[in-house]
Order: sequence, then structure tokens, then C-alpha cells
Amino acid sequence: MNYRTTSRNMTEDKQYIQGLDEYIRQGEPQEQERGRAWQTAIGLQEVDGLKTSPYLLETARRHIEGDITISEAKQLIDNYYKSQAGRKEIEGERTEEADKVSARITELLQEQTFNFSPAQLTSIHRRLFEGIYKFAGLIRDYNITKREWVLRGETVYYASADTISETLDYDMGQERNYSYEGKSIDEVISHLTRFCANLWQIHAFGEGNTRSTAVFMIKYLKTLGFKVTNDLFATNSWYFRNALVRANYSNLQEGVTETTVFLERFFRNMLLGESTPLRNREMHLDWKPEAEVQSAKSGSQSANESVQSANSALPLPSKCKNCTLEEIAVLRIILQDPSAKQTFIAKEIRKSERTVKTITACLTEKGIIKRSKGKGSDWEIIYD
Repeated sequence: MNYRTTSRNMTEDKQYIQGLDEYIRQGEPQEQERGRAWQTAIGLQEVDGLKTSPYLLETARRHIEGDITISEAKQLIDNYYKSQAGRKEIEGERTEEADKVSARITELLQEQTFNFSPAQLTSIHRRLFEGIYKFAGLIRDYNITKREWVLRGETVYYASADTISETLDYDMGQERNYSYEGKSIDEVISHLTRFCANLWQIHAFGEGNTRSTAVFMIKYLKTLGFKVTNDLFATNSWYFRNALVRANYSNLQEGVTETTVFLERFFRNMLLGESTPLRNREMHLDWKPEAEVQSAKSGSQSANESVQSANSALPLPSKCKNCTLEEIAVLRIILQDPSAKQTFIAKEIRKSERTVKTITACLTEKGIIKRSKGKGSDWEIIYD
């Protein structure tokens, strides 16, 4: 099996979106935020094999630097594709879709609004694909199949068209009633990945399901207090999609069962700062561990193998294994900003300052954090 064979050259695209790294590493806070949103938006086009144009990158830079608003950026892109230059650019390609959807994802990721409901998911899809797909924001009324590279051309069984609305209501109702209180982070990650996989498997729309699911999950995770490191979506969106596929595919005759292990690796890297290698080839049904050993000996590296971005989340101490969701959220902020005040932390995780004081006290008692010496001192993370 040739694991380098995919629908596109992903190494080229990773280099393309990493061109925005300078803003994330060295820019002002607002530039960093806008840069991360654009990186994620551009990277997510990979899930459908799409590439953005050089014009989109230049427009993104102008927005990141504050020269134009996101609304102006969207308008510039719309006008570009009404021009002769734009028509030439998209000839034989879906570049127009990639550019327009990237700008729309960026806008959505910067908005501080979210409503956990099926209506929010359909709204996201409509806003991303309006004017691109005639069915933007509409639940599909036909059944679908999709040939998947990772499944040797087989398909996942998606929700039947006549059950989509009921299934969406049920899954979101179950998630809404689930209590994260007192759960360990391992339990939280396991639960979130299963919910994400179930939501994607419904495949509520004719096209654009993975991008809509990703935007929905990023915004949902933020409401739970997570500081989502968007660069994982930017550089590993193809892995994200393949992991969703494997989480929803079984073939008992061949000894294959659905598994969220790959999706959990993605979430743990994104939310906890772990650095597990994310390799697409390991999810392929023909992958054999011995082939990995031989590849390592020869020094070769698959084009599908994801390389962790320099902006990956910082690691958490091993003592955090049994931390609660709220404790992890606080730790993520402290890792990014050791001088963060409790008022700031409370605002970021959407809890009261009193709750934050209780959480930091518990983390101190567990020997995970401490204050540096001196008045107004910073937080310190205690590693084993």
C-alpha cells in the first residue's frame, strides 16, 4: 500500500498556512487571535481537498494587520471573483469556494456568540456556504455515501435522510443533559470525542459537513472553558476527518470496529498540549505496525504524517490525569499567561471569581501549581 497516495499535496498547503505563523509568534494579541482564526479557516479547506488562492492570503494579512475589517475582507474576496482575474483563478478548481468559506469561518471563529442547538449547526452551515451551495443551511432529503481513502474506498453509514432532524435533537439533548462536574479529564475527552463523532456521522447536509462540525465543536469547546489551540485544525484537518471516519466504521468480517482512539489523540493534543504524532497512514485499514518500523529504519517520512506546529499547546503536568474540566481550563490559561489574574481567568472560563479561587486552591493543594515568591507574583506550574 502506498500511503503517499491521497487526493492532494498536503505538504504544500501546510507551508502555505504556516506563512501566517509570524503574526501568531510576534504579533499583538489581536493580530495573534486573527492569525489563528485564518490559519484554522484555511487549513480546514483540506478536509475537502480544496486550496485557497494567493489573493486570499494577502487579504488575510491585511485583516490580521488591522488594515481592513473581516466584513471588508469578505467583500474584497466576493468582488475578486466577480472580476476577470478571479474567473481565471478558479478555472477548473474550487478555489472560489475555499476562499469564501475561509473568510466566513474566520468571521465565525471571532464572534463571541454560540447557542448549543441543531439550529446553530444549520446556521453555521448556511453562513459558510450561502451562495456556494443551493442547499446551504438545509437538512439533506436524500441518502448519501462517500468513498473514503482511509477505508480503501468503502463508505461510512450516515444517518438516513428521514431521521436526521430527530437524531440531531436526540444527540444534542443527550449532550445538553450530560454533567461534566467532577469528571476526570480522561472521561471528558472520551465523552467529547464520541459526541463529536456522532454529530459528524449524522452528516446533516449534502456537502460541507466536516467544516461545519469543526466550527461548531471549536465554538462549543470554548463555552466549556477550553482554550482551543486552533493550529491543530489548521495543520491536521485531514487527520481530523479521517479520525471521524474511523470512529464511525465497522467491518466485523475483517475484524474492524469503530474506534475513537485516533480522534482522542487529536483532542488531547489540542486541549491538553500532548504531542502524540498524528499520522494519517496509521488509520488506513491496510496499515501494519511492522511497516512503520521499516519506514523508520529507512528514514522515510510519509507526506500524510502531520508535524506538530510550533504553536502547539504547552504540555500539562502528569499529575493532571485526574483533574476536572474546570481545573484543566484554568491550567491552560496559566500556561499561556503565568501572570493572569483571577478576575481575568474567571472571565475567560465564564465562571465566578469565587469559583476560580476555589479551583486554584484545589490545584495548589494537589501540588500542581504554586505562587512565585513576592507580592503580585506569577503562577508556576509544578512538573514532576
